[in-house]
Amino acid sequence: MRCPLNRKKETPPRCSAVIVAAGSSQRMGADKILMKLGAMPVLARTVLAFENNEYIDEIIIVTKTEKIEEIAGLCYRNGLHKVKQVISGGKTRMESALAGVSAVRHGAELIAIHDGARPLVSQDLITRTILAARDYHAAVPAVASTDTLKTVDEKGFIAGTVDRASTVRVQTPQVFNADLIKGALTRAVTEGLSLTDDCSAMDMMGVRTFVVEGERENIKITTPEDLVYARAIVESRGDYNANRTWV
Repeated sequence: MRCPLNRKKETPPRCSAVIVAAGSSQRMGADKILMKLGAMPVLARTVLAFENNEYIDEIIIVTKTEKIEEIAGLCYRNGLHKVKQVISGGKTRMESALAGVSAVRHGAELIAIHDGARPLVSQDLITRTILAARDYHAAVPAVASTDTLKTVDEKGFIAGTVDRASTVRVQTPQVFNADLIKGALTRAVTEGLSLTDDCSAMDMMGVRTFVVEGERENIKITTPEDLVYARAIVESRGDYNANRTWV
């Protein structure tokens, strides 16, 4: 007979979601989060994925100051009830993430941090990452690298080959124990560290992050070509909100 104390925690986790949408969209040439993807804006599709997930209790959106009123209105008019705050981001990705995690309600066990411009995330991926974070304190989705990776020296010549078998492309949502990620991001911002993702802040704290299998369609929209690809994915899936009017 197994001792009950050895069983993994089975209670449903209480998770808040922080959607980071405060980027400059320089490579897109326009504000990508408000561009239409199927029947709705990119950001609305992103938020809806977390609105519909059973483990998400609340959503905090972090955006540019001048976009707060517009995005808050979009969420209110379209019934995105889990969105509790739309707040201003910082000068860097880390500052914006810290602002978001600092705004979640007291009592949240986990915090999922997700790119606002990654609108094709599935319910399955959100759930799998949350449940892994419940058990391991930190979890991220990733997909294997299919390209050959090279290192380049300071003169622009190839210096070596990276072992593709040991490399992955990390995605979001990245889900963490709430207290740990708040501490990690606070330290990263205080020390002025330039980190490109949130699990790097956990690495700095000595916390190992568990990797779950990501999805190749969970792309981040950065360029006009990405938006074309995303629209093709939406069309191939069948847009379940095609008949819904977004105002």
